[in-house]
Amino acid sequence: FPALGEMESHMFECVNQAAVHEELEDETRRLCDVRPFLPVLKLITRNCGRAERLLDSKIGVLIGKGLHELDAINDQEVKDFRGKTLRQSEEKMQKVQMMSCTEWLQASFSQQLEPGPGPDQINGVSDRSTDLKVTIHFDQSQVSIPLSMRGNLNKNFYTCEGLIKESVMFCIIFFFLSFNVILCCHFLLQHIQTCVWDVSSPFKIVLVNASKVNAEETAKVKYLLCKPAVSSESSGRSEHTWRDSTLEFEISVCDLPRMTRLCIAIYAVMDKVKKQNGKKSPRLYPIAWVNTMVFDYKGQLKTGDIILHCWSSFPDELEEMLNPIGTVQTNPYTENATALHISFPEYLPHAIVFPPFDKVIMAQWPLLKWMESHSGRGGKKFHIELKEIMERDPLSQLCENEKDLIWTLRYDCRENFPQSLPKLLLSVKWSKHEDMAQLQVLLQIWPKLSPRDALELLDFNYPDQYVREYAVGCLRDMSDEELSQYLLQLVQVLRYEPYYDCALTHFLLERAQRNRKIGHFLFWHLRSELHMPAVSVQFSLILEAYCRGSIPHIEVLKKQVEALSKLKSVNELIKFGTMKNARSKAKEAMLTKEAMMTCLRQSGYYETLSDIHSPLNPNILLAEVNVERCRYMDSKMKPLWIVYNNKLLDGDTLGIIFKYGDDLRQDMLTLQILRLMDLLWKEANLDLRIVPYGCLATGDRAGLIEVVSSADTIANIQLTSSNVAAAAAFNKDALLNWLKERNSGDALDHAIEEFTLSCAGYCVATYVLGIGDRHSDNIMVRSTGQLFHIDFGHILGNFKSKFGIKRERVPFILTHDFIHVIQQGKTGYTEKFASFRQYCEEAYLILRRNGNLFITLFALMLTAGLPELTSVKDIQYLKDSLALGKTDDEALKQFRQKFDEALRESWTTKVNWMAHNVAKDNRS
Repeated sequence: FPALGEMESHMFECVNQAAVHEELEDETRRLCDVRPFLPVLKLITRNCGRAERLLDSKIGVLIGKGLHELDAINDQEVKDFRGKTLRQSEEKMQKVQMMSCTEWLQASFSQQLEPGPGPDQINGVSDRSTDLKVTIHFDQSQVSIPLSMRGNLNKNFYTCEGLIKESVMFCIIFFFLSFNVILCCHFLLQHIQTCVWDVSSPFKIVLVNASKVNAEETAKVKYLLCKPAVSSESSGRSEHTWRDSTLEFEISVCDLPRMTRLCIAIYAVMDKVKKQNGKKSPRLYPIAWVNTMVFDYKGQLKTGDIILHCWSSFPDELEEMLNPIGTVQTNPYTENATALHISFPEYLPHAIVFPPFDKVIMAQWPLLKWMESHSGRGGKKFHIELKEIMERDPLSQLCENEKDLIWTLRYDCRENFPQSLPKLLLSVKWSKHEDMAQLQVLLQIWPKLSPRDALELLDFNYPDQYVREYAVGCLRDMSDEELSQYLLQLVQVLRYEPYYDCALTHFLLERAQRNRKIGHFLFWHLRSELHMPAVSVQFSLILEAYCRGSIPHIEVLKKQVEALSKLKSVNELIKFGTMKNARSKAKEAMLTKEAMMTCLRQSGYYETLSDIHSPLNPNILLAEVNVERCRYMDSKMKPLWIVYNNKLLDGDTLGIIFKYGDDLRQDMLTLQILRLMDLLWKEANLDLRIVPYGCLATGDRAGLIEVVSSADTIANIQLTSSNVAAAAAFNKDALLNWLKERNSGDALDHAIEEFTLSCAGYCVATYVLGIGDRHSDNIMVRSTGQLFHIDFGHILGNFKSKFGIKRERVPFILTHDFIHVIQQGKTGYTEKFASFRQYCEEAYLILRRNGNLFITLFALMLTAGLPELTSVKDIQYLKDSLALGKTDDEALKQFRQKFDEALRESWTTKVNWMAHNVAKDNRS
């Protein structure tokens, strides 16, 4: 024992449930929370300061990934990003420590935007040049120059080429080097790097071999970089080597855009099949795909051998079996993944780099100014045609002639149609570096777009670094409330960023660390997808950076993580109990509920679940669990219904539903869009009483749903009014009587008005979004009259069918018992019904005016992996339902036809509800 030394220099380590070594730095944690895989603890020596180790341990537990896993990644890009964000976080926390209590509260919780970069910041990045040194080697010696000596240098200093130039200049002046040494340094400078624009060779790669290929037949590789290139066939079973393995593309090295990605697909060539024209063609079977960047994160053209571990899951409806929208990260599960060995050739004996931004500006600025002075000369005819093109929706395709016209009149677009920037970007010939350079310069004088318009520029179609930086610059004008509205999409488009260090990442971190509510949802949006291999490292790095820059927030989030872990354990206990007692439903319910209550009363569970900030809304404190009112719901995943006593609401209770086993991200997206619709309607002075309740995915098929108080389902309301389940759906008085029981006099009139407005809002919203599976158990009504929909597992027109028969035949739910409530029991169509119809039409036209925004938001979610949102074809439903491309009169005529159809065919809805009620009654 005496040989151990000071107790502070040691700590315990275990192997956790994820088979990962976990260091138990936080000594306040209980062993039941640690949950080691085996009951063994190992005593180890601390490698650094206790405070640092404690912080690292807390962050690792919080994000669900030990930081030693990130330390073990042998990737210089990861190391550079972590080093940069660590320095920025340390500087931020030092400033926080110097703040007064009031200043800290304003910095953490203020809803107002803070002022922009100060004089010590360049492009939003703090100037920490005093921490850097440049080392230059001269034969047998080297000299280190602190950058603090540089004085007032030109901005060119911050480019790679400029860095070398200025460093050599310092050496020459400071050490009075001889003329020969000056010539030597100049020669060295000119040959360290070559600009990619000076290399005219055709771009090519060498295909070496592939291993673990799941193909018994011959295999081919197809590359997409400009026009696809196809390799020769290979033979073999698991190991494949290709003949004539050099693939040359129809693009020169000098014309490669900075964000060029090489998209690769491996497919088997099966036996030939005969087509209708009598000719035989080979049958192709996709095996694997992978993408990689052509330039590295420093802008240097890749050279040498590289092993790419491929992905085997193919998205639906891939063109030519390539997946350009997919990740550029390789498959981390290397043991069973197909490994493709390729080689990037060396065109020159030294590095080839993409030119720095200032070189692009200097080369193109004179031409830009000349062409700008000659804008507005396209002629009236061309301007009319240009206007028509610019007013099209984002899904409309541009033909080559239209693209040429837009590019020719690009300065006219800047003057008259600045919001048309996305269409201009689609018209750029990115395979010509001259055009690409002109576009980058043009962005510097392009007017700022509104944040809503700028969102489209973060789509996959616009990968250029400077375009995305421009878009982020526009987003900086967003208020915190508006940023929260679109945070779900902004996290998803991080998938499109090929490099960890990018403008969008820094923008999100900056705003999250400035406002804790944004930080809260950024944390959960990132953490909920850490299980996805394609983003695991990227999202872990951002989470680590956020935690290091928001240390006071760690304990709050940690308590939420622990509470969710407890709820998952309770849910697993219930599922096990219901499976064990499946033969006796009554006994099952009794025993399982008793087990649940016993579990929740245990101090370890009760204390962890109490006094936490709600993950659904961090402004709400969930005080103490009301165990007696907690229960589990009788559905497949046995969701937990947890009730809290809330001291801040005068004894009222709050409810949350914990679900484990279902992906809630589609519900999150739908509710976000409903919230946006509500906002747009209110901006137009139309309040339709929408109830966009809280919903948050917190992990792999896990999440929380807010319980809406004083509400019941249409099914329960109907069933309580009838002794026969089959007849309940046809009782048109049930809903009106239910409202009358809970409201009287003026309160009933108010409830009817609330019902009318909310029914109009949800009729329009569910029609536009194509929400399906609308049975009587997922439409609810509050006692105050508000109608609202829940459970959005089917959207964008994916309506349910059974035995090949379409169960849902109406564009939206509008039954006669709804009309019965709206008209307060009166027959015939009254003035109240006319007002209801007017609300619907007005709401529809407002959404139409914002159709492009809805298309953009869904397009930004394409890589999220939602089952009913996988391709642009899915978004086409929105274009059709909003009648984009038609006039308001034509669109209104279409909507009125749908309205009449919903009313005329409402009997089919009642039949569907009857079937649902009978099935539900049989289950009980």
